Amino acid sequence: MGTAALAIPLIAQVPAQAQTAAPQSANPLAGNAQGDVSVTIYQNGQSLVQDVRQLDLDAGRTRQDFPDVSAQIRSETVTLGGPGIGIVEQNFDFDLLSPDKLMEKAVGSVVTIVRTNPATGAETREQARVLAANGGIVLQIGSRIEVLRDDGLPVRVIFDKVPENLRARPTLSVTLQVAKAGRVPATLTYLTPGLGWTSDYVMLFDEAKGAIDVQGWVTLTNSTGTTYRNADVLLVAGNPNRGQGGFSQLGDATLEVAGTETGPREKLGDYYLYPLGERTTIANAQQKQVSFLDVKGVAARKTYEWTNGWLETQAEPRSAATVLKFSTSRTGGLGDQLPAGTIRVYMRDKRGDPQFIGESRVAAAPMGSQMSIRTGEAFDVKGAAVTVERKRLSSTRWRTAMRYDFSNARPDAVTIDLAQNGLWGDVRVIDQSITGERVSADRMEWKVPVPGNGKASVTVVFDTRY
Repeated sequence: MGTAALAIPLIAQVPAQAQTAAPQSANPLAGNAQGDVSVTIYQNGQSLVQDVRQLDLDAGRTRQDFPDVSAQIRSETVTLGGPGIGIVEQNFDFDLLSPDKLMEKAVGSVVTIVRTNPATGAETREQARVLAANGGIVLQIGSRIEVLRDDGLPVRVIFDKVPENLRARPTLSVTLQVAKAGRVPATLTYLTPGLGWTSDYVMLFDEAKGAIDVQGWVTLTNSTGTTYRNADVLLVAGNPNRGQGGFSQLGDATLEVAGTETGPREKLGDYYLYPLGERTTIANAQQKQVSFLDVKGVAARKTYEWTNGWLETQAEPRSAATVLKFSTSRTGGLGDQLPAGTIRVYMRDKRGDPQFIGESRVAAAPMGSQMSIRTGEAFDVKGAAVTVERKRLSSTRWRTAMRYDFSNARPDAVTIDLAQNGLWGDVRVIDQSITGERVSADRMEWKVPVPGNGKASVTVVFDTRY
């Protein structure tokens, strides 16, 4: 049985003299001790906290407690700046006050056990020495050894004080050398994980109008163990390297053409800044959403994509991918750069209600980019690939004839963007029934019109080295 399983009320009685002598910042029952807080939050879950507090200091060497810092504070990043003060030593106390911790710290000490007779309500008190609090609470009461049991009987434990190194809130203790007594504004700065943000986009697509409405949301998540009250919040779109090797995570969406337009937002080096419009409180264990993008009637079009990996037969018909294409440009587009995030796409049904049709991850896209968002697979539009002939021309060259067959069960005509990948080396196209485009070293694309409730085929002959 662990100490967490014991439903025993624990009461810490702090002597009046200790209450008077203790500084206000060390009182575990005091309110939030933060000052003017500014938080810069990065997308990799790391944040920079700057907390300006007014300190009443005595001259010489003195200790100052800073409660309400992050429970995950990177103590090696802490700096404290202020006129006439210098840091001599700092300690971070993250052992937080709880019934279990209070009992663990009391091992070897004397506490008061109060039992209540459930029949009469009479209380009896005994002095007990705590021998162990590991897997259960073992007490020495006089000459007997007793194990406290969670048997439902009213029992509570009274402590005469809170252990000095046990804190109600995460606390940074700093020993200072102060040049002159008085009130000093001091800026506490540190880095912490556990506070991050992500971006999410809600896109409403009107196929008839060929337009999208897009709402961009920032989601703040705080798991630092501390609430940041009335904070000035600045979001940074980008992932600064932490000295452990950076990485890039691409999305499901395709950045077809990277933009070359300069966005209107403030930049810090190579990162874009998104300041929140007003101060906000980021509570611990909370998610908070804030809108940062709201545009309507942006031009967009739906297309279908079907890709063949190599010059091989895929005889079983498979669905084409449904793709939405749009721009982030200032003219005719979203007019903003997009931080990496998830785009969720909706369309209205015949009743006018928005219905979810798919989602896609998008990598960071500068303004002026051409975007393709894959929302899912087309139920009625399918394709297959057939290797019609593969003929050896020489010891190193082959000629391969491919046929791509498409069907469309929709009543309206569609255009399928056919792509053939794997064309490495000096692969040449000898013949093609419709003209395609070599878009990269290993990829060709063709636009294939397919009539409503009909079929279409494309034939291509390739000359390859292998």
